[in-house]
Amino acid sequence: MSNCAVKKQRMELSALEQLKSHTVVVSDTGDFNAIEEYKPQDATTNPSLILAAAQMPEYQQLVNDSIEYGKKLGGTEEEQLDNIMDRLFVVFGVEILKKIPGRVSTEVDARQSFDKDGMVEHAKRLIALYKEAGIDKERILIKLSSTWEGIQAGKVLEEKYGIHCNMTLLFSFAQAVACAEAGVTLISPFVGRILDWHVANSDKKTYEPSEDPGVKSVTKIYNYYKKFGYKTIVMGASFRNTGEIKALTGCDYLTISPKLLGELSKDPTKLSPTLTLKEAQASNLEKIHLDEKSFRWEHNEDQMAVEKLSDGIRKFAEDAVKLEKMLKDRLKK
Repeated sequence: MSNCAVKKQRMELSALEQLKSHTVVVSDTGDFNAIEEYKPQDATTNPSLILAAAQMPEYQQLVNDSIEYGKKLGGTEEEQLDNIMDRLFVVFGVEILKKIPGRVSTEVDARQSFDKDGMVEHAKRLIALYKEAGIDKERILIKLSSTWEGIQAGKVLEEKYGIHCNMTLLFSFAQAVACAEAGVTLISPFVGRILDWHVANSDKKTYEPSEDPGVKSVTKIYNYYKKFGYKTIVMGASFRNTGEIKALTGCDYLTISPKLLGELSKDPTKLSPTLTLKEAQASNLEKIHLDEKSFRWEHNEDQMAVEKLSDGIRKFAEDAVKLEKMLKDRLKK
């Protein structure tokens, strides 16, 4: 191919295709069709996404199979529901893995966010169910809330059981530092929800992408991790617009909704990395260490992070309860 042809091909690449050359693109959905369309490397799910997908007609067989599985195991209604929920999350994960070359993230119940031992045991159950389905644990990321207890559960799962963890609902720098020190595989800082808080709590209602508080938060975390050699992957999440995504080109991973993947696939904007190892190493960040007391204090000092973490846990828990109710109604039929 001539130089002109190569140049023309590069000019014709969509923002999504260009992004994929600098960043691992992850699909943030439980809808298999969207995953197939945009061909991401990995995929993430959460209770809200599974709740939405479980109500779609095309996925009713997965729901029915999970209910039958719970009935077969027996036990009290509560035990059956627990087994059905776990099975449902895993069967969605198994189907998603058929569509992607990488890993799927499956979330531990948000209602366990302050129960370290409970999260560890729940994660082990999910991994066992994946094993039953013939899926190796290397293809799974267990999602845990980035509370102190969640981070310590992640440390135990990684060190003792070799189970890879994705720390979610991450809003503060303190959370990011504690996750890196715990040696977890991946973190998911929530860009859009940080923006939401600043828009709701200040007079400033619009931000240029580079000044977006969520973008700035992820940039700082990325620079800190790269400067001090942490292996934990930074995966920006919860985007409100494509400007935020493009401003984080070069981040390790970005998990993106089907809607925004669609917009990027039609966007001809030329992209170049904004996050780089060179910039990270040149940053003036200083290394810090956080034990439990200092973590709680530093996190508490960030009002946005405190509010968004508790709000995020409540919302995921609410959707888990809604999903449980839907399954309970179906179980009685």
